[in-house]
Amino acid sequence: MNHTAWLASRTPEAPADLVECVRALFTAHPEWNALHRADAFIAASEQLLRRVLGHDCAARSSALDLLAADACVTYAFEAAADEPGTIAARAELAMRRIAAIAAEYEPAPPNLIPGVR
Repeated sequence: MNHTAWLASRTPEAPADLVECVRALFTAHPEWNALHRADAFIAASEQLLRRVLGHDCAARSSALDLLAADACVTYAFEAAADEPGTIAARAELAMRRIAAIAAEYEPAPPNLIPGVR
């Protein structure tokens, strides 16, 4: 079963717009079908997070991508639950990868000393 079919099989069903957002992303990245399901959903969450942070993340138009990114992380760990011994390592790697993305978009710290650059 490919990742989008697996997503469609989840119960309770996720909202249709959210499922379509994730499905469209997986369709655009067929190479993710070669990844372990948990890794594929983390990759999707990273792509969605970049999309949110690369645009006006406070805008209402970013809400679906942000919710989909969150859902993809949840789905990644739902899939990883089939291999409980891998969850800690997957969680650590996912946190590092997601934090690295956030750091790419972090503004430079303000200069707290007047006159010094």
